[in-house]
Amino acid sequence: MAGVLDSVNQRTQLVGQNRLELLLFRLRGRQIYGINVFKVKEVLQCPKLSSIPNSRAVVRGVAHIRGQTIPVIDLGMAIGLPGIAQEDLPNSFVIITEYNRKTQGFLVSAVDRIMNMNWEDILPPPKGSGKDVYLTAVTKIEDKLAEILDVEKILSEVSPLREDVTEAIVTRSAQRAPGHLPVLVVDDSSVARRQIERCLTAIGMEVITRNDGRQAYEYLKEITADGSKAGDHFSLIISDVEMPEMDGYTLVTRIKTDPALSGLFVMLHTSLSGVFNKAMVQKVGADDFMAKFSPDELAERVMEIIDQN
Repeated sequence: MAGVLDSVNQRTQLVGQNRLELLLFRLRGRQIYGINVFKVKEVLQCPKLSSIPNSRAVVRGVAHIRGQTIPVIDLGMAIGLPGIAQEDLPNSFVIITEYNRKTQGFLVSAVDRIMNMNWEDILPPPKGSGKDVYLTAVTKIEDKLAEILDVEKILSEVSPLREDVTEAIVTRSAQRAPGHLPVLVVDDSSVARRQIERCLTAIGMEVITRNDGRQAYEYLKEITADGSKAGDHFSLIISDVEMPEMDGYTLVTRIKTDPALSGLFVMLHTSLSGVFNKAMVQKVGADDFMAKFSPDELAERVMEIIDQN
């Protein structure tokens, strides 16, 4: 277990290499699940939990950790599996994570190890999985299928974010000159794509989406095959960072080194808010970075970018 905790701190060296580290864990049963170590702040034996009156059953309580009061979500229960029994809590683990500017703990029955992997080995969920599946990707580890959870979908159900742009910003957007080029949105989470599309549509923008970096790159190459530039087709691209097959870092690098694409403004828009900084944005050549998800901030920033370009 000490090796897992030590490895959690070795994060930023993978930036721009289309690689990631997956923290592997189990819920109740033999199935292996994973989340990106980038989003993990700490892993610890389940501490004493204090109940929250009138909270949903999936929130098992709050833990007081290093001066913070952190809600602890039973991850198995959140995806429709049986929750961890009360008597098993002392032998369970809590994965402390930061997503979308919030810190929360995920209760799991066992933490396995950390695997260093290439994003090319991380694949979209099998077709036919259904829209209600809580997976954002899958991968093979020692001939076993590991399921990478769509944590944004889980959190949107457990603790919904406000998704609507305020009326004042919508009104201001209506006063701008019409006729802007579409925005290309790249994100492997269906929830995140919906949130961003809803935000940008509210301010009058047309949105085209792709599910991962490879899809987006191939699409950009296709539409510029006639000799046009990517900037002739899109106002900007808003891309997630962690995506199967090709991550956002690699997508940015390929865009910025391709003469037909390099002029396109690229914003990285990711829930990796706790560990991301301007130096890392500059390392991969992105033009901007914004932590998920504030509809007003995103709407205002997109209008600002378009008006400046």
